Amino acid sequence: MARIYPFRAWRYNPTVVKLEDVVTQPYDKISPSMQQAYHQRSPYNLVRIILGLPQLFDAERGESVYTRAAREFAEWREEGVLIQEKTPCVFAYAQRFTVPGSEEVKERRGFIALGRLHDYSEQVVFRHEQTLSKPKSDRLNLLKATHAHFGQIFMLYSDPARSVERILYDGSGTAEVEVTDEYGVLHRVWRIADPATIRLLTTAMADKKLIIADGHHRYETALQYAKEHAPAEAVHTEHNTAELPHPPYPEAAAMMTFVNMDAEGLVILPTHRVVHGIDGFDADGFAGLVEEFFTVKALAGHAVPGYLTALGKEPGTAFVAVTRSGALLLRARPERCASMLEKLPERQRALDLSHLHTILLEHLLGLDATKIREESNLRYLRDATEAVDQVRRGEAEIAFLTRPVTMEQLREVAFAGDVMPQKSTDFYPKLLSGLAVYALD
Repeated sequence: MARIYPFRAWRYNPTVVKLEDVVTQPYDKISPSMQQAYHQRSPYNLVRIILGLPQLFDAERGESVYTRAAREFAEWREEGVLIQEKTPCVFAYAQRFTVPGSEEVKERRGFIALGRLHDYSEQVVFRHEQTLSKPKSDRLNLLKATHAHFGQIFMLYSDPARSVERILYDGSGTAEVEVTDEYGVLHRVWRIADPATIRLLTTAMADKKLIIADGHHRYETALQYAKEHAPAEAVHTEHNTAELPHPPYPEAAAMMTFVNMDAEGLVILPTHRVVHGIDGFDADGFAGLVEEFFTVKALAGHAVPGYLTALGKEPGTAFVAVTRSGALLLRARPERCASMLEKLPERQRALDLSHLHTILLEHLLGLDATKIREESNLRYLRDATEAVDQVRRGEAEIAFLTRPVTMEQLREVAFAGDVMPQKSTDFYPKLLSGLAVYALD
């Protein structure tokens, strides 16, 4: 089952930089404007390594965004911008936040440690979505150049009794690190170096199975890299009782944040779909196009919160479609949809998004799997108002407003070995990159 390890993390030196000036959102959540802002915030902002600007390296001299990242990472360690822990440790990591669209305040608690990389066939680590080759190639090039992991893969485990949380947080005292990000999320970190506590933690996690919440591309990249660097002969030092557990070889593990899927602090937001570039799309005729598979109810007004409220009251499969002609609440006709979904695994047939992708996007609108995967006619947005506004500004033909996948649905699909449609989950908040770095050398 799950194998976790303490490690001698590299961390930003608080006497040289302010942490709020150097940490970032995960690389795939950094917009171009955020990328520019991070670069301007500090010469040591982590974005310069995980998502460097092309104009900052000298291609004529053989430099690339990846070799420059490796050079800066080496320089920051030599200059003392990053300093290494003297002993192996793990980090308790809590995030306090307001749930978007509400006034509810929650706290999500987890911990940062190394996690052993397992092939999916071993049924220790489970995925819930497909990955794309381009992001994996990018992350692999960065890993090969820097020999380090800069962000954490977000892992879920089940612990209804919350025994792991008690080990980490009982009597934890004042956090060593506190930083508030651009979304108003308070991130707090406690360093845990006590060998007895670490052994309790590794034992408590030993029977767990893991689901990747965020970081599928980085996980598969790290797994590939681990296989490429596996020693010719097995190394059996992982559970040496004379010392704290550690990976059999450095590449066999990656940096992860582990969160209890049974805790109250987990929030999954919906990701809305915006369809654009559909030649000859008939907004007025859309209701007639879909009525074979869905009942159609016109929604009055122009207020997006009202659309979401109406959607939230629906007990069955449903979503809202907004065209330039207005908003429609679409409710699935189970007897009509069944034949279209029969090739999907049973657990996926119950998902709103399976109906949306298979019947509406692919069958009725003609977006094949390649177009959906490559996002050539599709945008994914967290903000429902922006999704609708793109339609009203004439930048798209239709917006589909969706409900979030539940934790129960995700658990069932992942543990069954199935995958959901792309961008099915949006865990909030994201994990900050730059709180710790795992260097392989």
